[in-house]
Amino acid sequence: MSNTETVVISSYTGVREAFRHKGLRQALYDEGAAVMADCLLTLHGDAHRSRRRLENRLFRREVFRAWEHELLGPTIGTALQPFVLVGRGDLLSIAYRVSMNLTAFVAGVDCRQGTPGETETLLALVRTFSEGATAVHSTRPRDELAAEVEAALEHFEHQFLAPSIDRRLALIGQGEDLPSDVLTTLLVNREQLDLPPDVICREIAFYLQAGSHSTANAFTHAVDELFHWSADHPEDLDRARSDRRFLQRCVHETLRLHPASPVSWRRAVDDVVLADGTALGPHHLVILDLVAANTDPDLFGPNASSFDPHREIAEGISPWGHSFGGGIHACIGAELDGGTEPDDTTPPFEHLYGTVAIMLDAFLAAGGRPDPSKAPRQDPSSSRAHFSSYPVVFTREDR
Repeated sequence: MSNTETVVISSYTGVREAFRHKGLRQALYDEGAAVMADCLLTLHGDAHRSRRRLENRLFRREVFRAWEHELLGPTIGTALQPFVLVGRGDLLSIAYRVSMNLTAFVAGVDCRQGTPGETETLLALVRTFSEGATAVHSTRPRDELAAEVEAALEHFEHQFLAPSIDRRLALIGQGEDLPSDVLTTLLVNREQLDLPPDVICREIAFYLQAGSHSTANAFTHAVDELFHWSADHPEDLDRARSDRRFLQRCVHETLRLHPASPVSWRRAVDDVVLADGTALGPHHLVILDLVAANTDPDLFGPNASSFDPHREIAEGISPWGHSFGGGIHACIGAELDGGTEPDDTTPPFEHLYGTVAIMLDAFLAAGGRPDPSKAPRQDPSSSRAHFSSYPVVFTREDR
């Protein structure tokens, strides 16, 4: 907007305050409304509180633990197997197949055929949802992107969402045991939340794209950072293969350096004065620079911009920085993706390592490493630092 003034907050404490301030609303996805309108991430106030309270019942630590112990291993094994057999593949393809299957289960999207072709179709749709949600960072013409998103939503609703809804409504009507997923939660409470069909469609599309996209990119960056680090510290690659808690430290360090979005945007819902005296109003766009906050040398040391899995971090500072957000919009699936902070007093069977660390562990166990003959490529369609291709090989001597 022409009347908009921009305020940039880049300090760790400033970003933390802004995340927690109830007078600042989410604004990054305003341009991605085709996918994000009225989704949990964009709601504010009472509407957000009501839906978050219901969905929080599903995203509990004991549920995450069950998914990690029972669901994740077979999902990763199935996704990895064809690539291991041929000895090579693309890390993005592997990552999306793992995260897509897990995220579809969590969101409540049934893949009735269970075929590779069906998975490819859903992946293609979700990639379009991701691009639509992050339209503000897209380098493509907005009209072209909007048309693709609309077509993808229609395809998704017809092939995947409508049958998934029908099955759950039948179970609800019969009083049967219900699936533990987001879609079922929304359907059971749709009258209480006043959820029209288009909002339910966007909410499920949001979960699919947010879960699969962020997980796949975090995993790819984790592989990239670990192998670059191990060129000078080969002993740490050996340790990563045998010490899952150290592996999780590598993931947390990667998440700190590579937040799913480099910035978060907020707008004031009324006049707001921050702790440092900055006065904000609805005409202000507040840009939270997560990369700068996550690499604050006062908190993360003089080499804060570099990967170092041995980094010592002060108590009260998250090892992943602000990459999972904070306040009312803190990522609802943070512990599913990143696990809980390492604690030597927690028994291994109770500790949550997180999806990304479990994926990385399986990749290393299968002898995976970057392809020395083919360099990875950055995504040219986005200003975000994402890979569009990351060739890898699987070698028997590394297994």
